Amino acid sequence: MMLFGSLRKALAAGTSALLATACLVGGGTTAQAATSQPCDIYAAGGTPCVAAHSTTRALYGAYNGPLYQVRRASDNTTRDIGVLSPGGVVNAATQDSFCANTTCLITVIYDQSGRNNRLTQAPPGYWKGPAPGGWDNLADAKAAPITIGGQKAYGVRVEPGTGYRNNNTNGVAKGDEPEGIYAVVDGTHYNQWCCFDYGNAQTDGIADSPAIMETVYFGADKQWGYGAGAGPWIMADLEWGLFSGVNAGYNNLAPINHRFVTAIVKGEPNHWAIRGGNAQSGGLTTYFDGQRPNGYHPMKKEGAILLGIGGDNSVSGRGTFYEGVLTSGYPSAATEDAVQANIAAAGYAPAGGGNPQQDVQIVGGQSGRCVDVPNGSTINGTQVQLWDCWGGTMQRWTYTSGKQLQVYGNKCLDAYGQGTANDTQVIIWDCNGQTNQQWNVNSNGTITGVQSGLCLDAYGQGTANGTKLVLWSCNGQANQRWTLRS
Repeated sequence: MMLFGSLRKALAAGTSALLATACLVGGGTTAQAATSQPCDIYAAGGTPCVAAHSTTRALYGAYNGPLYQVRRASDNTTRDIGVLSPGGVVNAATQDSFCANTTCLITVIYDQSGRNNRLTQAPPGYWKGPAPGGWDNLADAKAAPITIGGQKAYGVRVEPGTGYRNNNTNGVAKGDEPEGIYAVVDGTHYNQWCCFDYGNAQTDGIADSPAIMETVYFGADKQWGYGAGAGPWIMADLEWGLFSGVNAGYNNLAPINHRFVTAIVKGEPNHWAIRGGNAQSGGLTTYFDGQRPNGYHPMKKEGAILLGIGGDNSVSGRGTFYEGVLTSGYPSAATEDAVQANIAAAGYAPAGGGNPQQDVQIVGGQSGRCVDVPNGSTINGTQVQLWDCWGGTMQRWTYTSGKQLQVYGNKCLDAYGQGTANDTQVIIWDCNGQTNQQWNVNSNGTITGVQSGLCLDAYGQGTANGTKLVLWSCNGQANQRWTLRS
């Protein structure tokens, strides 16, 4: 996708039949059902994975190799991070031990398909990255802690400037060949810029034609295509445009407000679809299923794979990736429904819950900006605001066992005048233990006042620097969703 510029239908059988088939892949018996993973399900549906990336778990029931590699700053050595057992979740303790008392970067995200379509640091494209030589940054390996199946794990946290790519792949769809793509992402970490993508892209890093890409995009960008409300949406980056349907520009695509999101884009000749759902529970919603937009039939896909960036290395997007695949062939809805059931059963959950967390930033799900005390003020009554995250002490908070959100060590986030009405200012005040200074940090991304039950809210759905924070009735909108980030 340009920065500021310019899904063979298969398998009519139901989900239960698909899962039964998946259990027999590779000559196993029904006892294998418990370890059938997404790529086993896709294979059983006739649309095998040609790339499978995850930092959280194995995507094949028999996979027992590395998921990703980290490099620590203290001595520049690397370590592969694998799974606890074949077909299981990540052994995050390996990373924690290796990266103790130093920083670590994710240098490789391995391909589990056996085709060696691994992702590494993205090179310069039309747009240059911030790293030396115009390369993109690598993700902080500690920046996106979660749990999966009750075990600690880490995602790939993409901030603007971070990107991964492979321009020389094996078996990925080219031209108008059919394919499917899914990604599991953080539904509260995004922005309105281009482009937090995962999928099939051009090999030269240049936005020289439409229809040379087919990726999942997650975010609230309105520069080309978009949906209803303020977003975020699952859309497709097809180059020279983000698309939420057949039209260039607005399509009636509903925003998505889940803590973890399953995002699907799939395409075949003159036909494509967008599907998605809650990666923690429930089924999939079909957001679009129809013909290609004008100028995008036939497709001219080139078969590179990228993560976190646009096709021309646009580096302004933000998001967090946990797992995803590209398939050969256009997956059926039954196959995807079975994959979604597998994802929901995996047990994605936020790290920490309501436990004490020290020295964190409180990041807005809609704005991507941090809860900030203006000008570093320590004066009681100062109303907090949104501001670009830069790590200053006025943006560093501790969530205590007493449910206080402390800044500077002695000031607490406070509902002004013990207010319990909409539009009550959220301020700092000397910590005093009262209930208007106690907050619930909830698994759905909201932060609610213990006294009022109201949500911490960016006033007027504002996203700009200086937007004031208030209490407001909880409504599920993105301006009431927050992430505590180390």
